[in-house]
Amino acid sequence: MMNFDDLIWARAIHVLAVAHWIGGVAFVTLVILPLARSLPAQEGLALFEAAENRFAAQVRVSIPVAGAAGFWMTYRMDLWSRFLDPHFWWMTAMLGLWVVFSIVVFVVEPLFHARIENLARANPPLALARIKRMHSMLLALATVTIAGAVAGAHGFYF
Repeated sequence: MMNFDDLIWARAIHVLAVAHWIGGVAFVTLVILPLARSLPAQEGLALFEAAENRFAAQVRVSIPVAGAAGFWMTYRMDLWSRFLDPHFWWMTAMLGLWVVFSIVVFVVEPLFHARIENLARANPPLALARIKRMHSMLLALATVTIAGAVAGAHGFYF
């Protein structure tokens, strides 16, 4: 009999990492940014930056952990063919979401940090509006992906 303990742990770790990562994105998008936009410009920007800086440090751990656990499950269960099967579109969506967030967090943000800060100083309301739009789009993509993955993992095909 095969021991599946590593798969149980991998799934638990994967779900916890995704819950932290996307839950944080939801909190920033739906709570912090609207609050920041309702405050005077400099106060709102300071609130957003403080929250985002704390969360960014944490998400730099949860994104790689989610990816490593997802890769491990795919490898252990030999699920590579699912990436080519339209019924399992959510597998490709999960990978794509992970790639997009990895690029944003580990490449785009560090490369354009100074530029974003300059825009924020010059025009805080515009900067917060753009940040809110980007976060909203990413959250919508994540929401569709999570819903599809949970439904798909339980046998529902769209």
